[in-house]
Amino acid sequence: MALIHLREVDLQFGGPLLLEGATLAIDRGERIALVGRNGEGKTTLLRILDGQLPPDQGEVSRGQGVTTALVEQQVPGDLSGSIYDLVAAGLAEAGRLLAEFHHVSRQLADRDEPALRAQLDRLNHQLDAAGAWSVQQHVDTVLSRMQLDADAAVSTLSAGLKRRALLARALVRRPDVLLLDEPTNHLDIATIEWLEEFLLKQVETLLFVTHDRRFLKRLATRVLDLDRGRLTSWACNYDAYVARKEAILAAEAAQQAEFDRRLAQEEKWIRTGILARRTRNEGRARRLIDMRRQRLDRRQRAGSARMQLQDAERSGRLVAELKDVSFTYGDRPIIRHLSTFVMRGDRIGIIGPNGAGKTTLLRVILGQLPPAAGAVRHGTRLQVAYFDQLHAQLDLQKSVVENLAGGSDSVLIEGKKKHLYGYLQDFLFTPDRANSPVWQLSGGERNRLLLARLFAKPSNVLVMDEPTNDLDAETLDLLEEVLLEYSGTVLLVSHDREFLNNVVTSTLVFEGQGEVHDYAGGYDDWLVQRSKTLPDDPPKPDKSKPEKWRKKPAERRLTYKEKIELETLPPRIEALETKQRRLHAEMADPAFYQQDRQSIVARTAELETVDRQLAEAYARWEELEGIGG
Repeated sequence: MALIHLREVDLQFGGPLLLEGATLAIDRGERIALVGRNGEGKTTLLRILDGQLPPDQGEVSRGQGVTTALVEQQVPGDLSGSIYDLVAAGLAEAGRLLAEFHHVSRQLADRDEPALRAQLDRLNHQLDAAGAWSVQQHVDTVLSRMQLDADAAVSTLSAGLKRRALLARALVRRPDVLLLDEPTNHLDIATIEWLEEFLLKQVETLLFVTHDRRFLKRLATRVLDLDRGRLTSWACNYDAYVARKEAILAAEAAQQAEFDRRLAQEEKWIRTGILARRTRNEGRARRLIDMRRQRLDRRQRAGSARMQLQDAERSGRLVAELKDVSFTYGDRPIIRHLSTFVMRGDRIGIIGPNGAGKTTLLRVILGQLPPAAGAVRHGTRLQVAYFDQLHAQLDLQKSVVENLAGGSDSVLIEGKKKHLYGYLQDFLFTPDRANSPVWQLSGGERNRLLLARLFAKPSNVLVMDEPTNDLDAETLDLLEEVLLEYSGTVLLVSHDREFLNNVVTSTLVFEGQGEVHDYAGGYDDWLVQRSKTLPDDPPKPDKSKPEKWRKKPAERRLTYKEKIELETLPPRIEALETKQRRLHAEMADPAFYQQDRQSIVARTAELETVDRQLAEAYARWEELEGIGG
């Protein structure tokens, strides 16, 4: 029996139906990717499945006791407290009591006060009465497996760690179906790969929306397509879905063209028939009225975006030379002794974890930040266009049109004036949407507006900082084509591995402690070269060597030492979990806090050490299992 079943579900918000006769069954063990253009209603469907939103018509049924948990696309701006507080909140009242007990325990470890001991004793009785102690171990296990510091303040976390904590809050509820909306947004490549492994091994049933094509291909066992309100299921991989979908759209276009031809013939007949005679074939007239109604009811697929970069005067052969460049923030090295060339026509990808300094490197290359040491030399006739991942170039209170051209009603494209509304339609903005304030736009729409601004400006150096977030797959494919045809130089920061592979000719990679190394090719090529290179001897790009001649890596296998390590990890994890349970049991006893302060601090430190060792053991076990599998 299906865990969740949708039958003939309709939903509408003023305009066309977002869902029309949607039918879906989710079975245990499936990993389903939900795909569709921006604005089609994918997030709305997730909210219906989560029970947050009732349909206008139709039925949503669940198996007995089936639960869901939805991790939304946007990270809430009002998150507070510790990670433990946030994660335990997924358990409602029991979670609230556990979070409060955890908080008071930490306070008591810092200062031994009678009031705190009394508060902890009261909470202990409440937890006993609520039967909440049985779930504490589950919270601790989820935190360990998600590699999260329970005591870290949520407000200080990066966007990627906040998303991980929100995922932990969803998982602690033990949902039968996990729903994820754009889970890779704001995550760096290492975290995305960790998330892939975690979901494959730890989550049984999953429905997710993502723009990350590699993530989708690795996880999905089935594809759901949402197009003009119609939900269709494709029991195949993503590449097969794309090919079949294109064939269906081509057939649909041919059928519509034939229908329109027959309609035009009937319209011509009715006009000439009225002129030729006073009576006419009433059946044929009724058929024409019916054809007109069908044509009126047809939901046209929104047109594809049309993007074109404007080339400026050709730059000099040298774009930038970095010679022994270093840059620091305070005592923290961001870039250390980097020497490299950026030449005209290069398409360079910049890869690294969140916070490594990728945007800083862009600004150093462009001369916006002076290096702490070394020198940056620029070439001649540079005209730079910059795409900002934080959308800082946009005024949220102004409309789309105002953000694009200020007070002008046109833009200059290839030396010719083009009306703003016509230009914005190339980026899928209707006239109504073009007059909307930017704060009303979705993330994908804001990115399209930034692209419209960027492409309206002639350039020979294009700098793009995370341009792929929130863009649908079709727009990503088009953006790739535009960049490949661009005759200028491209500097690109992205965590989209497929996008990097398809676009860039070389990469600059942050590899720890301010070390930035230069590699030929895209993301997969970096992985190949990294595995063959010693840390103190980074390779230099060989741009003369065609990509098709580069050898693919041999499949990674466990060494004998790693096999022995893998065999010893499960008993080690079990021993650490046993020790962790024992320490938790000791600290749950109110008498524990009647000891002297030194003993309390020592036990607390011991628990923190066990938590850290357990997290490291799980991480190593998952790493070795991934290689061995």
